[in-house]
Amino acid sequence: MADKILIKKYANRRLYDTGKSAYITLDDISHMIKQGQHMEIIDAKTKEDVTAFVLTQIILEEAKNNKNVLPVPLLLLFIQYGENVLSEFFEKHLYQTIQNYLSYKTFADDQFKKWLDMGMDASNLAKGSMTEFAPFKPFFDFSPYAKNRKGKPASSNKTKK
Repeated sequence: MADKILIKKYANRRLYDTGKSAYITLDDISHMIKQGQHMEIIDAKTKEDVTAFVLTQIILEEAKNNKNVLPVPLLLLFIQYGENVLSEFFEKHLYQTIQNYLSYKTFADDQFKKWLDMGMDASNLAKGSMTEFAPFKPFFDFSPYAKNRKGKPASSNKTKK
């Protein structure tokens, strides 16, 4: 697992990446997370962990832009049950379910790519093996315009009355 990046959140809503010694935005954090980086965000004054709060802000910003990141019934459950029931559910079940889905998706994508590669290899192999049998091609060509065994077009084989 990669080292966590420490980010300080100041009262003026500014975020400071201590590793890069630079101020960053919510979009920067979102981009870093999408690249697989892990982080901890603390309040610069109180030293309180505010990671969940900032990540929720990112999700809300994405919802504002996309209009439907989370379905309305799920948001209603958040409000109705709050931390009591949903927090435990998300920590224990939803996180693992999403991890399993992503793992399976990666496996399925890799397997499908292998099948495509195998199909391309077989296709190239078939093309290569057919060139070896080029002298015998007239024997296997059954199209109406194929030449007969004497080299004449098949249409000239018709018997005249």
